[in-house]
Amino acid sequence: MPVLHALKRAGVLLLTAAALYAAPAQHAAADEPGWTAEPAAGTAAAAPGGARPYFYLAGTAGTVLEDRLALTNTTDRERTVTLRGADAYNTADGAFAVRPAQQSTGAGSWISFGAAATVKIPPRTRAVVPFTVTVPPASPPGDHPAAVVATEGGHEAGVRVHLRVGGPTLAALTVEDVSVRGEGAAAVIAYTLVNRGNVALAPELSVRAEGRFGEVAGRGARTLPVELLPGQRARLTEPWPGAPVFDRVRLTLTVTAPGGARATAATSAWFVPWRLAGRPAGALLALGGTTAAALYLVRGRRRTRRDQRSDVTPVPVPVPEPEHELTGAAR
Repeated sequence: MPVLHALKRAGVLLLTAAALYAAPAQHAAADEPGWTAEPAAGTAAAAPGGARPYFYLAGTAGTVLEDRLALTNTTDRERTVTLRGADAYNTADGAFAVRPAQQSTGAGSWISFGAAATVKIPPRTRAVVPFTVTVPPASPPGDHPAAVVATEGGHEAGVRVHLRVGGPTLAALTVEDVSVRGEGAAAVIAYTLVNRGNVALAPELSVRAEGRFGEVAGRGARTLPVELLPGQRARLTEPWPGAPVFDRVRLTLTVTAPGGARATAATSAWFVPWRLAGRPAGALLALGGTTAAALYLVRGRRRTRRDQRSDVTPVPVPVPEPEHELTGAAR
């Protein structure tokens, strides 16, 4: 009986664990919006097969550009989706994000769906919605990142819009605020990238390290997982598993990007194994304190003896008359 009772309890626990494990998947399915938004196929900018990961539009200032958005309802009930344009920007760590409607005063405000800003999609139906991008006459040349945002029932889906206005382009960036955190295999290099040009950049970073006690491993060139938009900055970190245990290192960061963008920045950092040096350092400090105390006591005793001697009244000591030795014969 005790064994059977234990098995029954184990069975209840297993069933409870299985229910808890399955619950997130059920919630995830319930949280799905039931519709998708993507660029419509069948345009000149479409990739082979008709699929496009984003919108790409180009034109001169003062022109009106057109494209189409595809909305697909995958459920058995009607969906009502609201559409708008939004400005795009980089978050503090370089991720792509879009601004709210009331804060979109750039390229996002150039996007218009006209009367189709609210779309009703029947069940199991695909709707294609046209939109326009009106580029103001005084728009500066270069990239103007934006997005098309679809909203329904608290769910949002954004599709990127790469918009380039014709004219001279400049690829430029700077590297700022370089520092080193951590030690050993956990060391990381922190730095800030700033896009000083008018085109989006896909930067590539390399790290060179020079130590006082020999060669130090840096990092070879690699493409960073960030697209830096014009006028934006991002605070990034780079793992540095080759950091030394004990050395003074000068780090030089070099960042390049297509279009001729190049920037360098340098910093110096000490690497000291404080955990290993903690006890010897404490012993040296204790020894130094003991030595200082001993010197203080010795000096104090000397000073006391000197003062005691100065308080004693001197007593004259009689000096005996000198005795003359007689030499030679007596007369």
